[in-house]
Amino acid sequence: MDFQKELVAEFDREVATTRKMLNAIPEGADLSWKANPKSMTLGRLASHVAEIPGEWGRETLSKDGIEYDGAPAWTAGSKAELLERFDKETAETRALLVGLELAKWDGQWTMKAGDQTWINSPRHEVFRTWVMNHLIHHRSQLGRDLRTLGVPIPGCYGPSVDEM
Repeated sequence: MDFQKELVAEFDREVATTRKMLNAIPEGADLSWKANPKSMTLGRLASHVAEIPGEWGRETLSKDGIEYDGAPAWTAGSKAELLERFDKETAETRALLVGLELAKWDGQWTMKAGDQTWINSPRHEVFRTWVMNHLIHHRSQLGRDLRTLGVPIPGCYGPSVDEM
């Protein structure tokens, strides 16, 4: 089995599914809405979903780690901005994924915040856990929020009840 080829195919499937979910956000939706006081706003959650396979994926594949500086997280101001960034950055990540030298998958990748180390794992583990699995986790939260708002949900792994 060609690990990298399979990972590219999985990335493509998850990106396509994620774009459908992001596109389901209604034009003019209240991006400041929260399902719960402890939840992210709809806009921040959607932005996080967009940046995981984009910026996070790109940083995982192109660097040996990152330093979290505590800067405010990006939140899209509109659905158009969200989709534009998602499309641009996932294309960049995909190009890096296709071209990554196989030996780099075993290299150590670290995320630090000051003197704390938050992640210190092989790149293949970071990409699987903190890009792919992390994306699926937050995409499902976005689906829950959209469902709560009465928005029809696109199918992820087959048709949704809204498509039947």
